[in-house]
Amino acid sequence: MSQPLRWGILSTAKIGRKYVIPAMQQAARTEIRAIASRNDDAARQAAQELGIPQAYGSYEALLADPEIDAVYNPLPNHLHLPWTVRALEAGKHVLCEKPLGLHAGEVRRLQEAAAQHPGLVLAEAFMYRHHPQWAYVIGQLRSGAIGRVQTVHAHFSYFNTEADNIRNKPEYGGGGLLDIGCYGVSSARWIMGREPQRVMALLVKDERYGTDRIASGLLDFGDATATFTAATAANLWQGLVITGDAGRIEIPVPFNPPADQPSIVRVFAKGDAVETQIPAANHFTRQAEHFVGLVRGEAAPAIPLQESLANMQTLDALRESAETGRAVVMR
Repeated sequence: MSQPLRWGILSTAKIGRKYVIPAMQQAARTEIRAIASRNDDAARQAAQELGIPQAYGSYEALLADPEIDAVYNPLPNHLHLPWTVRALEAGKHVLCEKPLGLHAGEVRRLQEAAAQHPGLVLAEAFMYRHHPQWAYVIGQLRSGAIGRVQTVHAHFSYFNTEADNIRNKPEYGGGGLLDIGCYGVSSARWIMGREPQRVMALLVKDERYGTDRIASGLLDFGDATATFTAATAANLWQGLVITGDAGRIEIPVPFNPPADQPSIVRVFAKGDAVETQIPAANHFTRQAEHFVGLVRGEAAPAIPLQESLANMQTLDALRESAETGRAVVMR
């Protein structure tokens, strides 16, 4: 149980090299043993840069390595299903980036694949769920600090118009809704503690790429609502506000707060305004440690696969609403 979980990484993408892999290397009981790319040079360069012992010029070669216990799959969205299934079939635990698939049908196929390998762990990598600022926020909500939640408003945007970027390729599952709109949906469902009854959405398509560069949605929870906007060609900014009938909570950086700075959460209730500093934490590191706990049987899933499916079903319904121009009732 004290032995480190030996990881293989199925990508040499920049975000992994710069943020995720270095953070995972800081996690307890974690060892990054190998990294794979589609060519040897890229794999060797990334391995040397990150101090990873083994480099593979194909994903297949990494999956065949008997020294690898678990795989982190941060490949483009359209590759989440096939390579996660192949990793499970190779006997590896899998931490797969959000969203697990392109649509709910793919997530169901992953559920089926996981069920065929009951000794293995499959989890969706929604890193924000592991940051301590969210434990504080959820604790405040469940304690009734702001009364009954009435609304949630979330915004997440960045500026990326690069033609060769996977986020601007519809065939790769690019676009704002799947890439960052999923955070607004996930957080709203978590905050409300239940599923929406119906949803509505508007997608603004990029004329060059065909992806949704703006995705705005409304989730109807019956006695409360949640709204979100995700934008891929706008000013870099994010924020989330929760209003209750007795106060509100503001999270200035809800989804990827800097790992080297305290996070801020503001609670306005009973005539008081309290700003709390949450100690700096790296949610990628904590996510890796949580995954080790899952593999060792020491932790319960932060995001069970059924919740991953529910989140994707909501995203599917939002896309249907945007296409039809009508509200979609959740089944």
